Parts: sequence; structure tokens; C-alpha cells
Amino acid sequence: MPKPKDKPMAYSIDCPPRPQEPLSVPPTADGQPTSVGIVEDNAGLRRSLVRLISHTPGMCCVGSWSDGPSALAQLPALKPKVVLMDINIPGMSGIECTARLKQLCPATQVIIVTVYEDNENIFRALQAGACGYMLKRAFSEKILEAIMEVCSGGVPMSSDIARKVIHAFQKTPPQPGNPVDLTKREAEILELVSQGLVNKEIGDRLNISYWTVKAHVRHIYEKLHVRTRSEAVVKFMSDNTFSASPPHPLVN
Repeated sequence: MPKPKDKPMAYSIDCPPRPQEPLSVPPTADGQPTSVGIVEDNAGLRRSLVRLISHTPGMCCVGSWSDGPSALAQLPALKPKVVLMDINIPGMSGIECTARLKQLCPATQVIIVTVYEDNENIFRALQAGACGYMLKRAFSEKILEAIMEVCSGGVPMSSDIARKVIHAFQKTPPQPGNPVDLTKREAEILELVSQGLVNKEIGDRLNISYWTVKAHVRHIYEKLHVRTRSEAVVKFMSDNTFSASPPHPLVN
């Protein structure tokens, strides 16, 4: 795995959120705060992330770990809603740790928080099951917004990462093979999902209801044989083998 470039890291996790009104997260459906686990080997940054999560209304930190094996030994029992995962950690890479964690805790959402911004790490992380990819130089409120977004079904990414993903997708030629037969509406929705929009935003964009979007997303999962938005996005970007058939008049 390539080492990050030797340059000062603009970690801003210690900084308080820049908005005048502090960010807060609505409680989960059972009334409990959003639980977050942290896997980060840099002790100073790990402490900063713990403080950030612990001091944010509506969030709680269930634990922090400096290496992959320790995290995997304890996270499944804690079942956090979200895990912030570094890539370059002792014992195993954060990407391998993500893949194993998703097998043990499919409902846990993993957001990569790293210095690596190369295409290989981005796509390997998404393929492993990560649902977001943030750079460590992000300001603290961006990390909090990423947690809130992923809890709403979004795919948070730093702007630099999103541009790389879009650029890589635009350069990917169609692959041979049997295309996935998506309706025109499903193809539109999948493209908006790949841009990080949540169901409500997609509904507003296409002038259809939230529940209609949710039904389309479920059908997309079935056709692509995936279970998460991140898996659907990866397949959308890597395969590019979709054929859009005319939308059915009853579901459009």
C-alpha cells in the first residue's frame, strides 16, 4: 500500500464546528443516541474524534481502537450505528477490517476517514462495504455531517473524493456481458444515488414521493444483487452495463 505523501496534515478535528448553532443529531427510532465507534491508530486524532462525538448532542462514542484485530474483537458485541475507520492501521488494513466487520455486523455503517485519496483505495473501500469516504483534513462539522448523512441513507464523500469517483466513472468504458435491465426511472435514481443524494432529495429532484423512491431502490438492489447503497454505487461505477428500458406506467 502506498505511503501518504510527506506533507503537513491539516487535521481540524480539534476545532469546534464552524456553524454558530452547534450540530445535533436526532435520536434513532428507539430514542437512543447515534452510537459511533472509532478505529484510528493516531492517538491524538483518536482522542479528538472521541471528544468530537461525545460532545455532540444526539451522538455517543461506544469505544475507540488503535488496531483492526482489537476493533473486530469488540465491535460486533457493541453493534454501533456508525464506525469511523482509518485505512493504515496495525494488524490489518482498515479496508480488510471493514469487509470483516460488515460480515459480522451488516447493519453497521462504515465511513472511511483517511489521508489516502488514490482511486485504488477509494474503490477497494467501497467494494469492502464502506458507505462513505472522508479525508482527514475535513473540518469537524464535515465529519459530523457525514455521520448524519449516512444515517439518512446517504453516501458521504469529501468533495475531492467525489470528483475522483465521478472522473473515474466517466472514463470507465462499458464492459462486455449481459446488461442489467433497469427501467429508465431506476437508472435515473441509481445515478442520483451515486451522487450521494438520499431518498427524499431524489424524490424532490424527480418530483416523486419518498416511498416511490424507496420502492425503486429496493427493485434496483434486487436486480443488481446487492444489499446496500454503497454496493449499488460501486456496481454502477465499475460495471456500467445497464440498459434502461422504458418505465412501467404503473410504477413511474
